[in-house]
Amino acid sequence: MSREVLMLADALAREKNVDREIVFEALEMALASATKKRYATEDVDIRVSIDRESGEYETFRRWLVVPDEAGLQEPDKEILQFEAQEQLSDIEVGDFIEEQIESLAFGRIGAQAAKQVILQRIRDAEREQILNDYLERGEKVMTGTVKRADKNGLIIESGRVEALLRRDQMIPKENLRSGDRVRAYILKVDREARGPQIELSRTCPDFLIKLFENEVPEMEQGLLEIKGAARDPGVRAKIAVITYDKRIDPIGTCVGVRGTRVTAVRNEVAGEAVDIVLWSEDPAQFVIGALAPAQVSSIVVDEERHAMDVVVDEENLAIAIGRSGQNVRLASDLTGWQINIMTPEESAEKTEKEVASVRQLFIDKLDVDQEVADILIEEGFNTLEEVAYVPLSEMLEIDSFDEDTVNELRTRARDSLLTLELAKEERIGEVSQDLLSLEGMTSELIAKLADNQVHTRDDLAELAVDELVEATQIDEETAKTLIMKAREHWFTS
Repeated sequence: MSREVLMLADALAREKNVDREIVFEALEMALASATKKRYATEDVDIRVSIDRESGEYETFRRWLVVPDEAGLQEPDKEILQFEAQEQLSDIEVGDFIEEQIESLAFGRIGAQAAKQVILQRIRDAEREQILNDYLERGEKVMTGTVKRADKNGLIIESGRVEALLRRDQMIPKENLRSGDRVRAYILKVDREARGPQIELSRTCPDFLIKLFENEVPEMEQGLLEIKGAARDPGVRAKIAVITYDKRIDPIGTCVGVRGTRVTAVRNEVAGEAVDIVLWSEDPAQFVIGALAPAQVSSIVVDEERHAMDVVVDEENLAIAIGRSGQNVRLASDLTGWQINIMTPEESAEKTEKEVASVRQLFIDKLDVDQEVADILIEEGFNTLEEVAYVPLSEMLEIDSFDEDTVNELRTRARDSLLTLELAKEERIGEVSQDLLSLEGMTSELIAKLADNQVHTRDDLAELAVDELVEATQIDEETAKTLIMKAREHWFTS
């Protein structure tokens, strides 16, 4: 029997022109697969080991050692660590416990089954090599031909490589047919996929950036860089550019002579209009540029909420917002800031509400009348922390206050802050440990949640995004992330 195995291995290695080791591995897989059929369930782990010199082979059933606390997810091929240690005291999680079992006679499988496994291994190896050869070029954009359509999208062929352009990664209303030439960004590579292992996108911002890099040689030379892009695919996009050579006009360079460069990019993305704006280290200036062509009257930056209130007059309101909110949405995506567009009247109303809120805070917590509260606000004080800890010399510069008044205000502010902190700690004590330990939680956030009767992880998980935003004043994206983290245990337990 062992001689028959060696003869088959040598014959197949010569016939298929592959390494002898690949044949042995394929034979081991074929024997293991056939052995599984002995069992009522084939959800067992079988290992076959063929001696490369003698052709003798042994068969083992094996169990993966898993942590005791994890429990058995696949009882037919897993064993808890404490049970495994009864057989081998030094065995670790991730090791295998093996039991030798009777080997199948090779003749019962036949050479044909082994050949099929080997052919598949050869095809897989060839496919892997073709993919590796393509990826080694380092190209981020694939140019190919539409080969066919299937239920997932379009199959794009470039040389011997096939890629998938999913329908949700195609530009809306774009009509691509078999035989059409197409360019797309390499979104990801999935080596485990049964079909095409490369996934493409024509809608992602990176595709737009790469198209400009191909059209603008100054980018390759390092004189110009696109810092970001935001897209409404097939309709409108914004890109932010910066120059590292003051002699170069970054916007004009991207547009090209008579618009040739930007037109070439637009033609590739189904006529998508592209706004080119200057990138700036100053977030406010960057946002103002990103909202073009709207003219901004004033802007207020809220670092804590990572948001900006942008004031525009009535003439620019529709332009700033754009059709269906497109302009402000793209500007927000490009800059990474939440942008709130408002008229001067809305801004004044909001400011008045904020002033009224601060005034009431000072009246309640500092035990002062409205006149004193308004003086503090006029001098730029907005929080109890500022009253308590701003340098004494700065507060003494307020003409309306003498030294005794200043010291009394500072003392009251500190006492009030201490009281609030003690109350916050008390509220935190009401919250369960599973909520306290959730990633992204802060003491301030937990206190706000407790104020809104959210005391456990499940309480948080059951909230809607808008409810969490309203309760804590965090941004929508952070709220989504927190709620999803709170819900994770629903799907893993």
